[in-house]
Amino acid sequence: MIHTIDVHHAGVPRIIASFVVETQDGPVLIETGPESAYARLAEGLEALGYAPEDVRHVLVTHIHLDHAGAAWRFAHHGARVYVHPRGAKHLVDPSRLLDSARRIYREAMERLWGRVEGIPAEQVRPVESGEVLRIGGVAFQALETPGHAPHHHAYRVEGVAFTGDVGGVRIGNGPVLPPCPPPDIHVEAWRASLDRLRREGLEALYLTHFGRFTDVAAHLDALEARLVHWADWIRARLAQGMEAEAIVPEFEALVRETLEAAGLSPAEVREYELADPAWMSVMGLVRYWRKHRPEALG
Repeated sequence: MIHTIDVHHAGVPRIIASFVVETQDGPVLIETGPESAYARLAEGLEALGYAPEDVRHVLVTHIHLDHAGAAWRFAHHGARVYVHPRGAKHLVDPSRLLDSARRIYREAMERLWGRVEGIPAEQVRPVESGEVLRIGGVAFQALETPGHAPHHHAYRVEGVAFTGDVGGVRIGNGPVLPPCPPPDIHVEAWRASLDRLRREGLEALYLTHFGRFTDVAAHLDALEARLVHWADWIRARLAQGMEAEAIVPEFEALVRETLEAAGLSPAEVREYELADPAWMSVMGLVRYWRKHRPEALG
């Protein structure tokens, strides 16, 4: 059985989810959310009849702080943490990860994400692409899914997949949006990852932002279309000579109009803004074009 725990990031519901998969060897946790929300995650576990100490296996789709920021808390209780090989060293020594995050979040860093400590290397288990982890009678298969980040796995469990950020952000009845923060967005890799998910023939997607969706084909198609649209929209403005700072307010208006056209309330629009800040997608896509496709900017 799969359970979704809302960690109420920044006190707001439906922003970040953690997932519990019940096995014969106890609960397996997929995604920890940030350390700042650890207390709410612990409450969610307790509501299911578990203490944090009962979690012996933690899978993270990638090392960004909204997905793996509290992993060290479970490692402190003895859990093993499973992660993409390219992310493993950053769980052991998070200094570079934290420096990168501080450049983005500045004085809001600790308030948003809490405290992060390193995990002993012997408790960090790198997982290769396609590898199947068998835990308590349940098979967890790692699917290499770069594009949002090069150290990204989705995890398949039977007919469903936990998609991290490669499966996009979708809240309630709203549309799916691609989270495109710097520094690692790669549009072509992301589109290839969506093709990978299509080939899996999945029955449902579990999104860290936020929850379970069963219209898999339509969801992936809409995500790819919006990713391409956003990337082209940013490219056109860069080609006109606009800088990121000038693009941000126009892009924020574009995203807001998209959400309002879908019938979302102001509170629901705010949830999307917290889960997928528009200004970060500008920064990520600007970097993508300048780093990977400068010839397209004229």
